[in-house]
Amino acid sequence: MRNAGLRRNGWRGLLLFAVVALLLCGSRVSAQGSGPTEYQLKAAFLFNFAKFVDWPPDSFASPQAPFLICIVGNDPFGGAIDSTLRGQSIRGRAVAVQRVQDVSQLRHCQMAFVSSSERRQLQEILQNIQGASVLLVGESPGFAAAGGAIQFGMKDDRVRFSINPDAAARAGLRVSSKLLSLATIVHDAGGKPKG
Repeated sequence: MRNAGLRRNGWRGLLLFAVVALLLCGSRVSAQGSGPTEYQLKAAFLFNFAKFVDWPPDSFASPQAPFLICIVGNDPFGGAIDSTLRGQSIRGRAVAVQRVQDVSQLRHCQMAFVSSSERRQLQEILQNIQGASVLLVGESPGFAAAGGAIQFGMKDDRVRFSINPDAAARAGLRVSSKLLSLATIVHDAGGKPKG
């Protein structure tokens, strides 16, 4: 019985991995409304990223605490992230979305999406979350190289992403090799400004 459960969980993981790969390779951003918008896709990516990253148990306030995805700065998702993540759970924890303006609140998030409106505050954000297990995701050019963990980009009307494994490791997070294999890998100068 135990082996059957392991096989079933293994298949679920592979199925989820296939969904991420399909999103990465096959989904074009729709300008005419016939398919998903850029931010609907990015919301789905955020949810799927969480399936392939391990957080330490002490990064949650309690065993019942939700998995908190925070958006700092101007919210480019609108209602797309709320509707995409409504009713979802990650490893038995309900997913909650919170918009924050004060970067000190990010220490309580498991994942933080840094809006491009905050690109000039990236070093302040990195200093504020130092020592906290926060997966920092953004879309500004150079975000991953400057110390963010995951950076979204667009190529040929498709959402792409880069991962900075150094930044994830500094946050105490372990990124699955399956997710790493789908990304462009970027390294940084220890989360400090270059130059």
